[in-house]
Amino acid sequence: MLFSFALFSNYTKAQDIESMDKKLSEKEKSIITIASLTAKGDLEKLKTELNTGLEAGLTVNEIKEVLVHLYAYCGFPRSIRGLQTFIEVLNERKTKGIIDKQGNEATPIKEAGNKYERGKKVLEQLTKTTQSDTLTGYSAFAPVIDAFLKEHLFADIFERDVLTFVQRELVTISVISAIGDAEPMLKAHLSIALNVGLTSGQLQEFIGIIKPIVGKKKTNAAKQVLNEVLKSK
Repeated sequence: MLFSFALFSNYTKAQDIESMDKKLSEKEKSIITIASLTAKGDLEKLKTELNTGLEAGLTVNEIKEVLVHLYAYCGFPRSIRGLQTFIEVLNERKTKGIIDKQGNEATPIKEAGNKYERGKKVLEQLTKTTQSDTLTGYSAFAPVIDAFLKEHLFADIFERDVLTFVQRELVTISVISAIGDAEPMLKAHLSIALNVGLTSGQLQEFIGIIKPIVGKKKTNAAKQVLNEVLKSK
């Protein structure tokens, strides 16, 4: 029995080490910087990072999807300015003879079944928690926002297959960290990030990437929320 326990203990430690050692890819790092800078509205630095993202292997459609996805968290003005900046970057690269890979278009979503229920199932998949039929909190106070979240955010947006759930969560936590003062939502999405496959080490790395973009105060706030999430797991 002691031998079995030792094997289990060593296996657990090995998993913990692997979790801490796994690094974000260059594409994932670019997704974080592009999303953070767009949410902040720093378009000059965004131009540089859009170029970096393309050089790292992100396709045109993947970057477009990043910029579209983030509108749900920081609004159309930031999203559209990001897209306009991306058009400038692509045009500049074309004049230099650089032809960037377009990538896959989104597969049309099958509009089968009730959209609210589809969004609910996606949310259950992300959170690994059954969604109650009884609304509470802000959803009960304003049921229309619950409908918008389930039907549009989690059905229309998260069901699109250009980006993976991991990539979408990197966009989401980057934007929420950049706008600040949204700790409950950040906590929820950091938990989802772990659920969909990001490791504690990668999320610690994420904190380091956003620091020079969002500043010390917002970075410290995000770090505190992450520590709370990791302690609860």
